[in-house]
Amino acid sequence: MTAKIHPSWATVLDSEFSADYFRDIRQFLQTEIEQKKSIYPYPKHILSAFDFCPFDAVKVVILGQDPYHSHEILDGKISPHAHGLSFSIPSENKKVPPSLQNIYKELRDDLGAENFSIPTHGNLSHWAHQGVLLLNASLTVEAHTPNSHASIGWHRFTDAVIQKISAEKTGVVFLLWGNFARSKKALIDTEKHLVLEAPHPSPFSAHSGFFGCRHFSSTNEYLVQNGQKPIKWGVRVASL
Repeated sequence: MTAKIHPSWATVLDSEFSADYFRDIRQFLQTEIEQKKSIYPYPKHILSAFDFCPFDAVKVVILGQDPYHSHEILDGKISPHAHGLSFSIPSENKKVPPSLQNIYKELRDDLGAENFSIPTHGNLSHWAHQGVLLLNASLTVEAHTPNSHASIGWHRFTDAVIQKISAEKTGVVFLLWGNFARSKKALIDTEKHLVLEAPHPSPFSAHSGFFGCRHFSSTNEYLVQNGQKPIKWGVRVASL
């Protein structure tokens, strides 16, 4: 695994990276690649959430379940939608996923059109640079096979990430969208942190309570009340 990671995370997660189960994850992925299976995101992006958002900077956690398993063909080359940040896609990809489109719609309705214009791209790395950890519960997936790596050990790793943030930090906002993400609430000390729950932004559930949840303004209100800078949710084009 050739992925980059910020040094602050390397320290916090040292015991996880050295554990037998993480060695097994590495071996599984290596075997899959040797068998010519397409794994998304590409190896260099697997830990991008931990490269773009240092541990000390984490203010918000947005938890997804699984990386995007689809791709586009750009200039004759495969361009995966997954690039290591939950709900985000690379700037050059043109097909903004439906869940992210709904996130943008809620942002516009929550913050007002004067404060948020729906962008034409889906790269959320600008959020990550401000302290938003865009974390998927599984960090890899086989192309076109959703949840295919859900049982290889990633959930143990990302559960440990959530627990370490909960234990070692205070005043973090956890955005849990959908039943899977909401099941992780038990890992979070709600006396120290704010947990906001809503249905998933998928087209199948967004109208059941994601639209109108106002999580983005609520997040910023909480951050300001706790002496932190609000997130600038307006998304600008960035490359990863």
